[in-house]
Amino acid sequence: MSHQQTQAIRIQTERTNEMEHSTPMFLTSSFCFDNAEEMRAAFADESDDNIYSRFSNPSVQEFTDKMVALEGAEAGYATASGMSAVSGSFMALLKQGDHLLSCNSIFGSTHTVIAKYLPKFGIEYSYVSANATEADWIAAIRPNTKLIYLETPTNPGLEILDLVMIGKVAKENKIILIVDNCFATPVNQKPIDFGADLVVHSATKWLDGQGRVLGGVVVGKKELVKDIYLFCRSTGPALSPFNAWVLSKSLETLDVRMERHASNALYIAQQLENHPAIQTLRYPFLASHPHHSIAIKQMQNGGGIVCFELKGGLDAGKKFLNKLKMLSMTANLGDTRSIASHPASTTHAKLSDAERAAVNITPGLIRISVGLEHKDDILNDIIQALA
Repeated sequence: MSHQQTQAIRIQTERTNEMEHSTPMFLTSSFCFDNAEEMRAAFADESDDNIYSRFSNPSVQEFTDKMVALEGAEAGYATASGMSAVSGSFMALLKQGDHLLSCNSIFGSTHTVIAKYLPKFGIEYSYVSANATEADWIAAIRPNTKLIYLETPTNPGLEILDLVMIGKVAKENKIILIVDNCFATPVNQKPIDFGADLVVHSATKWLDGQGRVLGGVVVGKKELVKDIYLFCRSTGPALSPFNAWVLSKSLETLDVRMERHASNALYIAQQLENHPAIQTLRYPFLASHPHHSIAIKQMQNGGGIVCFELKGGLDAGKKFLNKLKMLSMTANLGDTRSIASHPASTTHAKLSDAERAAVNITPGLIRISVGLEHKDDILNDIIQALA
């Protein structure tokens, strides 16, 4: 199975004696053994037998195996949410005295973990701009820098970071590179191909694609994933087998869904780019995007997110959201249904005004997660709300 869309469909848990075609759910907290020696060997890590669903579960493993194949990774571990994948990676791989270097344009909860909680464990951090040059990244590295962390495209400003350049910097300085690939998904971008050691996802978003369940996953180098697994196995952010089953089925349609999301988003961006109520609009595959040349090198399409700044600022943003008739206002993205959000008052509200300004989260910024509805229905709702 050389093609990723085939792997996403055909990787399955071994068929049981019931000869099912669709994989069953393994809704069990623990697993049995035929004899004491088998049980001893499992607990001694001398076998891969399942012991307890906090450690491993067939439903969870099937989802993980599919993500490993899609990202071109060596191994993976699935977690209860995207943030548990992020924080679990940090806590497993960093220790007191280490330094984390991150892009400043990151999800609000990730910023909270980095800025509020890592220092409690004696872990230092610093940020560089999403527009940082190779020299800027190199200058920001300290003798104790252990990890580089970034998102691309960033949330919500859709900055595109050059994975080839940052991958080279990380490798030359023997620093672990972690990339949040949530916005692009593995069918659109494979950070490991550009030098990432680990890739994290909030599976809650595009991977599920229908706004149903929470989940997260980290994939990458086997030795690093093992450290993360051992930490999470003890601390407990395990993915529910039910959620894993839902996510595994979702991956079977990821390729075709993302193709439609991206084509709808490009159409919306093209039609709105010169709208009189919009001050600026960003979409990675528009030539007007400041990082367009990087985006077309490392992404297959522009993804499903469009963001724009309204000329009227905060008041215009509120009026726009309140006038929407079809688009949802909800704390999520990556759904079949189109979603509009206002990052300054929601996902990034905990940042200070200065911090928001530094990552281009302006008062009138609107983020549209473009769904699978007919493109003209999405566009018409946005246009009437802009009027």
